[in-house]
Amino acid sequence: MVLWSQEPSSGDFAEDPFYHSCEAVFNTHKKVFRTALVGVGAEEEKQPVLCIELEKQLSDGEQKQLIAELKDIAQKHEMTKCIHQFLIHPQFPVDIRHNAKIFREKLSSWAEERLS
Repeated sequence: MVLWSQEPSSGDFAEDPFYHSCEAVFNTHKKVFRTALVGVGAEEEKQPVLCIELEKQLSDGEQKQLIAELKDIAQKHEMTKCIHQFLIHPQFPVDIRHNAKIFREKLSSWAEERLS
C-alpha cells in the first residue's frame, strides 16, 4: 500500500502544483526561509517529510518551538495533514546556476539518513 507518493503528477517537482501548495502553507511562517517536501522510505511505504531552511539560525529550543508550530499548521490544512516529519536543514542543496532549483533527491537522501 502506498502511503504517499514522492513522484509529482507532472514528472517535475518544480512544476507540480501539489508540492508548491503544500510548501506554501509553511513558507508563510516568519522564521521559515523556504521548505521542500520530500518522500522517504521504500516506495510502497513512502512517507512525506518537510525539510525546512530557516531565515536565521535558531537555538535548539527555538527550533523545537518552530517545529511544534509547523505541526499545528499542518493539521489545519487537509493537504498537509499527512505530514508528520519535519527536519531543519542548514542550507538546501540547489542548482548553482539558479540558486532556486532545490535538489530534492539530495534532500530526500539526507532526510532518510537523519530519520534512520
